[in-house]
Amino acid sequence: MADMEFGQAPVRERADAARNRVKILQAAARLFAEHGVADVSMDQIASAAQVGKGTLFRRFGDKSGLAAALLDVREQDLQQAILRGTPPLGPGAPANDRLVAFFAAYALFLEENLDLVHLSETASPGARYRVGAYRFWHQHVRIMLNEARPDLDAEYLAHALLAAVAADLRKATRASFSAERVVAGVVQLVAAVTG
Repeated sequence: MADMEFGQAPVRERADAARNRVKILQAAARLFAEHGVADVSMDQIASAAQVGKGTLFRRFGDKSGLAAALLDVREQDLQQAILRGTPPLGPGAPANDRLVAFFAAYALFLEENLDLVHLSETASPGARYRVGAYRFWHQHVRIMLNEARPDLDAEYLAHALLAAVAADLRKATRASFSAERVVAGVVQLVAAVTG
């Protein structure tokens, strides 16, 4: 995890700030993987990254901001697969197939990043809907629904389908349902909606 790439720093970011950002994200990723998100404090992250607590808090605000930054890097891979990848996840497949591929891929992404996604989605009321990635997922699902079933209310149904892969729901059902069962169930739900 320590050698994980964390994207390019913004163009106007000072070199020392960019180095600190990478050090913080690498330390957080390593500590979260070793101890779990809930059991790692911001103090531990600052210490492991060898930066001051003030630097950490100014940069990310709190642990949910740090979780969102870590997820951003990981979500970009899935977003690029949707935009430019191979069918059926990427362009070139029928909308129904793309929806099924997206929900299957996102359910697996959620499984691999559950604690981070949960933290970013539940940090404050409505946090899930303010995250840029959620807006991307919603737009993609809405567009595919409009293509597959123009007779449906795609705007609302995109939210309803995405609710099936909310981190809060997955956390509550993880002990009862395997990842494979979740993927199968979400795919069945999408198929039922799109006909």
